[in-house]
Amino acid sequence: MDDHAYRQLKDRVFAAIWDELAPLESDIEDRESLPYDKIMPVLRRVGAFGFLVPPEYGGHGLTIRQYLPIIAEFAKIQGGIRVVVHVHNSFAHAMSELASATQRGALLPGIATGDKSVAFALTEPDHGTGADLGSTAVLDGSDYVVNGRKWLITNSDLASHFLVMAKTAPAEVTSILVERDRPGLTIEPLPETMGCKGGEHGLLTFTDVRVPATNLVGKPGEGQDNLERALEISRVFIAASSLGTGQHAFDLSLRHARSRVTFGRPIAQRQAIQRYLAEMAMDLQALRLMLDDAAAKWDAGRRIPAEASLVKLFGLEAVGRVTDRALLVHGGIGYTRRHPIERLYRDARLNWLEEGTPTIQYMVAAREFLAGYWWTDEFAGAAHPAGSSAGDSAGDLVAD
Repeated sequence: MDDHAYRQLKDRVFAAIWDELAPLESDIEDRESLPYDKIMPVLRRVGAFGFLVPPEYGGHGLTIRQYLPIIAEFAKIQGGIRVVVHVHNSFAHAMSELASATQRGALLPGIATGDKSVAFALTEPDHGTGADLGSTAVLDGSDYVVNGRKWLITNSDLASHFLVMAKTAPAEVTSILVERDRPGLTIEPLPETMGCKGGEHGLLTFTDVRVPATNLVGKPGEGQDNLERALEISRVFIAASSLGTGQHAFDLSLRHARSRVTFGRPIAQRQAIQRYLAEMAMDLQALRLMLDDAAAKWDAGRRIPAEASLVKLFGLEAVGRVTDRALLVHGGIGYTRRHPIERLYRDARLNWLEEGTPTIQYMVAAREFLAGYWWTDEFAGAAHPAGSSAGDSAGDLVAD
């Protein structure tokens, strides 16, 4: 998208975020459910479901660099809304890259309008998320028969399709699309979460669910590669969400520090408060630069396995520190319901878990470097080796 059209789109989206979606926060937090009758028309009107869908399928075709400020802005308001937008667009992007031409033609126009949506069915209650997956897809004639259980599947109440990771052989993980209305698939809600209220994270049970072999995404055994590619860029999106949440907490802290007066002067004049603000700004600036680096490389056509894990890891740590300090700046009033800091503090904690826990990110980055990956030519002193894309296991409440 050219710069002029992008600026116009971003202005429309930002206006809708603050004028129409942000005022819904109190009601969502109280009810712990999203009023889709109010949210979905707004998101459809501004084209929020097609941010990353190519223009030939009716989307905006944003670059990653263009998309990151938008998902960061969504992360400043009620977290359940951000979750819906994040998951939808992450897997719109994944299907744009991984699906066959026939699958793209069938799915992406509906995804761009929000009439269709793909959710990721990876995490299991009884197994891990790598080679020890328990779900199976067994070929029977021209169909695969899917059995197993998946949980913490985000957007399970909205998704028209689930991208299911299942074993098609003892050592073969395959990705297959399963429509939500297939006989044998049941979807149950799980208990509400600490933050990001209203987002649905369901339990999926597959009992002899038959899907045509044409629903395979890629070939049998390519599921692990598909998983890594989808999670790689989605981790960058989570880091951008951390930046948005942290930036809003910082802005609120600046405002409070200037206006809150104790002992005859604003607390902004106190050295302890100034230190908190400087530390917050340092984390946010470092995260912003890491995101810009990762986005530029992806948009240039490079894989970024280490960068994605590192920026996701730094982002979750940074937003944790920033919201900690924001609470200290605000004092007791920030700990009360109805104050934005209390909600931002809770919402930020989901970032620890989405698209893999900290230990996952350490493991992925270390594996890449040990396999010969280096992320900057300037320091490598040699040509940039292709990333090894070493296999990883996604964490609890990952991209599901």
